[in-house]
Amino acid sequence: MTLMMTKGTFVLIVAAGRGARAKKVNCDQPKQYVSLNGRPVLQHVLTKFHSIDSIDGILAVIHPDDLDIYQDIAKGFSEKLLPPVFGGDTRQASVLNGLEALKELAKTQDVLSVLIHDGARPCFSVDLITRLLNKLTSSDAVLPALPVTDTLKLSNEMKVIKTVDRSALFRAQTPQCFQFDKIYEAHKDALKDPQMVFTDDCSIAEWHGVDIDIISGEEQNIKITTSEDFKRGEQYLGNMMDVRVGHGFDVHAFEDGDKIILCGVTVPFDKKLKGHSDADVGLHALTDAIYGALGAGDIGTHFPPSDEQWRGASSDVFLKAAVQLAHDKGARISNVDVTLICEEPKIGPHSLKMRESVSKITGVDVERVSVKATTTERLGFTGRGEGISALATATLLF
Repeated sequence: MTLMMTKGTFVLIVAAGRGARAKKVNCDQPKQYVSLNGRPVLQHVLTKFHSIDSIDGILAVIHPDDLDIYQDIAKGFSEKLLPPVFGGDTRQASVLNGLEALKELAKTQDVLSVLIHDGARPCFSVDLITRLLNKLTSSDAVLPALPVTDTLKLSNEMKVIKTVDRSALFRAQTPQCFQFDKIYEAHKDALKDPQMVFTDDCSIAEWHGVDIDIISGEEQNIKITTSEDFKRGEQYLGNMMDVRVGHGFDVHAFEDGDKIILCGVTVPFDKKLKGHSDADVGLHALTDAIYGALGAGDIGTHFPPSDEQWRGASSDVFLKAAVQLAHDKGARISNVDVTLICEEPKIGPHSLKMRESVSKITGVDVERVSVKATTTERLGFTGRGEGISALATATLLF
């Protein structure tokens, strides 16, 4: 589906709650920070929105006590992820704090529309966001919702009084999408009457007289509310997960020197590797593997050897750029594997340092980083001691 939205689209993620009902056994963290398929719930939400090109900025509203853990999961995102703001005593107050921050931002750049989303809803699709924004081009507000399919009963003290007509009833979801000025004015007006209590932002917009259109929501777009929801969320995310594998290969010849740089580690040797940059054959192959998984060309596409600014450059610059691009596209690097092919120098004594170096550069846990070596049994140019080649594989999860 083609997106028809203009610039100035922001996401406000409400993540200041304590989520007591959703706490797992022996876990004291609020639900939005509990691990789900290897990542905190909120990080899944941030990653999904960060990967959508039509989103110009993301603002999370968090609890002050969660600042450290939030900053930890927010590492690696671009400036598209704005500094967080602190929430209030209620969800309604937290949303208004976020809207006030966006209103301040509007003094320097366009803030035309806003999607308000629960930080504990990680299983929405990009297609849902596209449909919401397309509908907003002709609407003041758009709500994703699902029709009620179960028979509804009205009761008094657990005794059925009557059956409720369900034909016009819907289950509201988030993100709820608004023209920014409309929802900001609605929240400001609601503030004047502290007796008014609203459970979502469309309720406030409805009370304020804003016309709200409905589009079809998604069954998998659940809000993590109970411990059972974690099981459902794991299943949904597992079904939605996109696994991509990239391969890289690089070769550098020896020339006169006194050291070699391999996977970011300096290895004393009676030669060095010839190249435009520092000729780190291991990091070059790994950089190409990540670009390959992204379908984004190779290291030469992004850092042409004809460009003098890269002469003698440290190869961690290239790898960090590939990692950042992966994050920008909503990917998590699950594991990396580098094989160095040479007769000498001996790689074994340095392999742990190399793994630790790659881990530091990529942000991938060292237990998910492999650096190993092999020979070609004296065959070929590596067997003749003329240089080193490297193979690398990277697995990316979306």
